[in-house]
Amino acid sequence: MGSASMTARERLIIGLDIGTPEAAERMVERLGEAVSIYKIGMQLAFSGGLPLVRRLATAGKDVFLDMKLLDIPNTVGHAVEAIAAMGVTYTTIHAYPQAMRAAVAARGDARLRLLGVTVLTSLDAGDLAEAGYAGDVSDLVLRRAEQAAAIGMDGLICSPQEVAAIRARIGNALELVTPGIRPSGAAAGDQKRAATPTAAIRAGADRLVVARPVISAADPHAAARSIIAEIAAAVG
Repeated sequence: MGSASMTARERLIIGLDIGTPEAAERMVERLGEAVSIYKIGMQLAFSGGLPLVRRLATAGKDVFLDMKLLDIPNTVGHAVEAIAAMGVTYTTIHAYPQAMRAAVAARGDARLRLLGVTVLTSLDAGDLAEAGYAGDVSDLVLRRAEQAAAIGMDGLICSPQEVAAIRARIGNALELVTPGIRPSGAAAGDQKRAATPTAAIRAGADRLVVARPVISAADPHAAARSIIAEIAAAVG
């Protein structure tokens, strides 16, 4: 689906960064029809949440299984095959060329969409230097974006701060999904490269991943609706 045809609701992904499947299901019930896409990450997956993937898919929700795969090609390929068989809509692979090529080959004709993780939004230039990378964050993100497009990935996970530069470099070749979204007044937490929903959409993001500002809100349904309204206004 091209971004121009998406509704504001379809642009919002809620991260179920919750410790138990039971609590996650209660959150899904509270959010109701306000949300159509849910992200299940490591915390919930490793707490018994994988069966929730099928339950959400059966209920008509799209599921983003955020496993950030990185391993030898054979292992990445078999993992992608297993994830595709679960009915997942999106999954993530760290944007190393070898891993991305293995994922694309293993996905085949499945409906699963592959997102390359460029540089985690909790990292900045100092963190990259400490890890042994030369250059700055934007250089690495743009290089990985070019590689992902050439390899045949469907999209990228990138911070809102890099969206405009990626669009300038590769156009609309990839769907851009941005975590690190913080509505005005929300605490940044451990996110070092964050932005508001309005700023991310206007920069060219297709979908926004939001977790804590919604699931920790006193009224999660109202918080989600507020973000959807802000997205709609930004798309304008």
